[in-house]
Amino acid sequence: MKASEQTVQQIERAIRKISQKFPFSEDSSILTDIHLRVVQESGEILAYDDDDEEITRCVIEEWIDNKDDDFYADITQILQQVIKKMSKTVDNLGIMKPYSFVLEDDEKENVAELYVADDDTIIINGELMEGLDKDLDSFFSELMKDVE
Repeated sequence: MKASEQTVQQIERAIRKISQKFPFSEDSSILTDIHLRVVQESGEILAYDDDDEEITRCVIEEWIDNKDDDFYADITQILQQVIKKMSKTVDNLGIMKPYSFVLEDDEKENVAELYVADDDTIIINGELMEGLDKDLDSFFSELMKDVE
């Protein structure tokens, strides 16, 4: 799924509304993550804090009644791209670091961690992790040869 310019603008608007609720402060005392709950039927993005208090909501018209089996995988990429593009805004919320943007489905199940706001932490995506199991197994086998 490719995001239209209107979809990107709607997501950016939702991120800006979140940043308005948590303006930057030198002594951030709020401790929370941002949970983005996407309802596939209605196309709504609802943003919540850890206490399940609603921060903001918007409707992505392009997502209304989307029946794709890969819906959440597709929107994960779109949301990550938009949040990464807005990293200056996202990294400077008035929330104690580290905090995350987490994607949830309409049943409040965790789908993906979209972004971690921390000076020392990054999210490694699937492409970078591809083949890591084989590399680690190979490394371990070589290491064990030296022990025997």
